[in-house]
Amino acid sequence: MKKDTTFNRVLKLLRPYTGFIILSLLFALGTVISTLMIPVLEGRAIDHIIGKGKVDFDGLLLVLKQIAGVAAITFFCQLFMNLINNHVTYSVTKTLRQKAFERLLRVPVGVIDRESHGDIASRIVTDADSFTDGLLLGFTQLFTGVMTIVGTIIFMIRIRFTIALVVIIATPISLFIARFISKRSYNFFRQQSKDRGNLTEYIDERISLEDLISQLGAQELSDKEFVEKNNKLTESAVKATFFSSLTNPSTRFVNAVIYAVVGAVGALLAVSGSISVGELTSFLGYAREYARPFNEITGVITEMQNAMACAARIFELIDEEQVTDCDGEFNGEVRGQVDMEHVDFSYVPEKPLITDLNVSVTPGEKVAIVGPTGAGKTTLINLLMRFYDVNAGAVKVDGRDIRTVSRNALRSRFGMVLQETFLFTGTIRDNLTLGKPDATDEEIIEASKAAHAHEFIRRLPDGYDTVLSAEGGTLSQGQKQLLCIARLMLALPPMLILDEATSSIDTRTEIKIQDAFAKMMKGRTTFVVAHRLQTIRDADLILYMENGHVLEQGDHKELLAKNGYYARLYRSQFQS
Repeated sequence: MKKDTTFNRVLKLLRPYTGFIILSLLFALGTVISTLMIPVLEGRAIDHIIGKGKVDFDGLLLVLKQIAGVAAITFFCQLFMNLINNHVTYSVTKTLRQKAFERLLRVPVGVIDRESHGDIASRIVTDADSFTDGLLLGFTQLFTGVMTIVGTIIFMIRIRFTIALVVIIATPISLFIARFISKRSYNFFRQQSKDRGNLTEYIDERISLEDLISQLGAQELSDKEFVEKNNKLTESAVKATFFSSLTNPSTRFVNAVIYAVVGAVGALLAVSGSISVGELTSFLGYAREYARPFNEITGVITEMQNAMACAARIFELIDEEQVTDCDGEFNGEVRGQVDMEHVDFSYVPEKPLITDLNVSVTPGEKVAIVGPTGAGKTTLINLLMRFYDVNAGAVKVDGRDIRTVSRNALRSRFGMVLQETFLFTGTIRDNLTLGKPDATDEEIIEASKAAHAHEFIRRLPDGYDTVLSAEGGTLSQGQKQLLCIARLMLALPPMLILDEATSSIDTRTEIKIQDAFAKMMKGRTTFVVAHRLQTIRDADLILYMENGHVLEQGDHKELLAKNGYYARLYRSQFQS
């Protein structure tokens, strides 16, 4: 089936607002008609004052009153039209942003991993804003512009058909120029949006790495890279703006020629007595009004090209592959039996990572996963959590293939504390209750005490109501880690995943936390990704991994007795 064009998809977004759009068109029509009445009334006013001693003051006063009334009608029509257009435009943009963000929450983790995070944010925020600007300009000026052109032609034909014919014949020239240039502007605006997303990503990355950059003295290198990306954005922006800006002066020139021809022909007719001076004035007013929408519309077309380019980038995000999921649930409480049967997996098809992996974990066991960097430890966790699905084989919990239950049902049974801390903008209370929104204050404090976080939280200006930024504000890395541990202790699901959960905590506190972990892990299946082997000597099962393969399995004593991979790794850490 052929995919809809960006324009057609935008029209579908506008469909629920059909009634508002029709109402806006009616107000636009009222604006145009009242605006086009002004030149007629101006012509009549001039005809009332031509000739020495022949000024018709009564007639002139009546016309001036009519002009004031028409101007008031124009004002209110434009006011209501703009209010409606604003409502429709920002509502459509809100819907588009919402669709993009909802899809972002449901795309496979692999999509997020391979895309620039700054570019994704740029699409949802910056590109959506650019789309809003273009759409609003289209509603505000395109409707009235087209109607003004049609209405002006009608009014001119009523005055003098022959002069109107000159204008009508010359019209396609302006349209051709506008279409020729705008078609070529689209690609430039699309490249500009892409370069803007790349620059946003770079700035976001450098802000998050500011301490590291200062430490390594990499400011000059960062500045050089920024200049290159900034220059690239500037170059694409200048091309897009310059090429699109050719439209307005080109059409202005054509329209100026038309206006001059109309003025010359009209003047000859006025001299010959075929039309009055007032009618000539009206005609020149209409010629001016006729040219103005073309100049505005060419600007609108430029903005619309930019808006469509930005919308296309947002639709690309919306069209990303969505995670397929089922609505299956576990039957009753999860005991924590985990089996990996003949599992194959690779991030890239041509580069196998895990092949024929077999692991069996009984409920309540503490499983430690060790091995060198790149061994597949994190990948194993990704498969357990279904951040990625296996290519072959199966991962089972309590004998059930995890692909037959919803991801939410699976992940709610796991609690995770990773080496990297994850906090979001909000109060400490909000961060702690993320996995258990209905937790009471007593439960929150109890979990915080168990994680040895209560004391430092209590010393903060607003205690548990202290607002944190996504980076944790002024909290130390260890304090942020304690909050993540407290969050896990508050929810306490039947299975746990700990990835160097105490790596940022001082030795004295770590001993206390390990004691709290021991109590917490009792009766719960726990997977511990460990780099410091002294923390996992009491594990029920240790998996030694290299290159995606589990080369050894057993407890600490068994693996030391084998004098194999694990034994060599262990001795390298504890023997000089």
